[in-house]
Amino acid sequence: MENSENSILKIYASSTDKIGSKLLYEHIVYLAKERGISGVTVYRGIMGYGSSSSHISSSRFWELTEKLPVMIEIIDRTEMLELFYHLIEPDLVKMPKGCLVSMEPVLIKLQKQGGK
Repeated sequence: MENSENSILKIYASSTDKIGSKLLYEHIVYLAKERGISGVTVYRGIMGYGSSSSHISSSRFWELTEKLPVMIEIIDRTEMLELFYHLIEPDLVKMPKGCLVSMEPVLIKLQKQGGK
């Protein structure tokens, strides 16, 4: 493992947020893959709210809403994540709904490639 600094970039948003006609989380995952980012995972929350929410969203089976919290977790070298964030920042700022972005250092203990 090389001695570069690694970080994790987290984007908290809604499952219904869009960039143009694409869902935000799909847009980010495909763009990250195109840019050679090491890994991205999207988590869908079962319950949550953000600072601009007027109510709490949940995934109870009797509710018809598909609007749920999502967290997009992106991991790579810090310099790669900084470049990627600057690429997506204008789209995030233009979104009509709110989101939260954080980045923190991470210590990678093992990164093992799987067989193809």
